[in-house]
Amino acid sequence: MPNITIPAHLYQSFDINPSLDVPAEGYGGWKTETVEFSLERTALVSMHAWAHGEPADYPGLYRVEEYLPRAEQIARDVFPPLLAAARGAGMTVFHVVDGGDYYQHLPGYKTTVELAGDAPEKPKGAAKDEQLSAIRQMKANKFYPGEHNMEDIRRAREVRDFPEGARPLPDESIAENGYQLNALCREQNITHLIYIGFAINCCLLMSPGGMMEMSGLAYFCSTVRDATTAVEKRESARGELLKEGGLWRVSIEFGLVLDSALLISALKEL
Repeated sequence: MPNITIPAHLYQSFDINPSLDVPAEGYGGWKTETVEFSLERTALVSMHAWAHGEPADYPGLYRVEEYLPRAEQIARDVFPPLLAAARGAGMTVFHVVDGGDYYQHLPGYKTTVELAGDAPEKPKGAAKDEQLSAIRQMKANKFYPGEHNMEDIRRAREVRDFPEGARPLPDESIAENGYQLNALCREQNITHLIYIGFAINCCLLMSPGGMMEMSGLAYFCSTVRDATTAVEKRESARGELLKEGGLWRVSIEFGLVLDSALLISALKEL
């Protein structure tokens, strides 16, 4: 297979300027660099792309997860042309899932389980602590997600499914953790994972099969700027500042930040 040549965004994090009021403003900031990598050894990873139902059906979920309208727009408008270009170029497409049984009947998941086998048993963790359990419950009730929202969130998880724009094809592999994703990558000689999905500052970084786990196994982990969003807070939501921070972290710690239009164009030229 040919190589992909594409402009990528990378953050130049040097040098501070001690003469400035804020020395970090001496950093170079975002730059664009043309890079080349192997199509054969790269996979597009659609992670935690979910259909959540309608706001009227699960109002408690939508009261808490402010990013959902952005995620739904991305899954509707950005995913289909990007996945179509990847599939058309013969690029490997993986799906990373979590929660519920919406994927367990699919052939792409069944073959992954056969390939990977049972995951190693986790070591025992912290002993039960009643005081901390009470604090955790207090946090859930009063701070996130809120006691009055919990039932809607529980019901929404029961009907979780892939959105139409991100539904796996029958021959595309599905993994629910890094152990399974690593097995798929090892079998297909994949070394570069380009993540799309939700959200860049939470699941894509920290969930099983996300960038932190896979980079610890020496995989190069990139993302597509407009094929993800972030979970924002009140103070950051207007400017999507936590998304910017998530993209910065990908550039600094894990891989490349790409644009979907440029990736689609590069794939169509192959």
